[in-house]
Amino acid sequence: MTIAFYPGSFDPITNGHMDVLVQALNVADRVVVGIGVQVAKKPLFSFEKRAELITASLAEQLPGQEARVSVVSFNDLAVDAARDNEATLLMRGLRDGSDLDYEMQMAGMNRQMAPEIQTVFLPASPLNRPITATLVRQIAAMGGDISAFVPGPVLNALKEG
Repeated sequence: MTIAFYPGSFDPITNGHMDVLVQALNVADRVVVGIGVQVAKKPLFSFEKRAELITASLAEQLPGQEARVSVVSFNDLAVDAARDNEATLLMRGLRDGSDLDYEMQMAGMNRQMAPEIQTVFLPASPLNRPITATLVRQIAAMGGDISAFVPGPVLNALKEG
């Protein structure tokens, strides 16, 4: 069984993240979504709420596939978290050339630290390329319409405040 590890902050999960998650499910039998938790950062949503939103968003977009995805927290290196979850693939989404430059450096370093884990780059669809969780948080905080950028469960959670 092929297990992929998809790390990120997912605060909140966006349509761009979901795009990559759906692609990862086309590549791997199981995907472990790793939510990076940093004590120094103040997230919009708790780990538990982010995990709940990921699961609900997956159920909305790909009903019946929830059993193929698990959500875990990690606070160490992504390759160590991937190894801890028995993943052999590390999934990374790419929006543009600047993402590629950064991700290539990370992939090279990760390969040296964990040669048994292969980094897989998944391109964002054109519609999702401009979406970032940071921009979503900023637009939402200013009362803007984020419905085109996030799954329904996230939109509802942000409206509830």
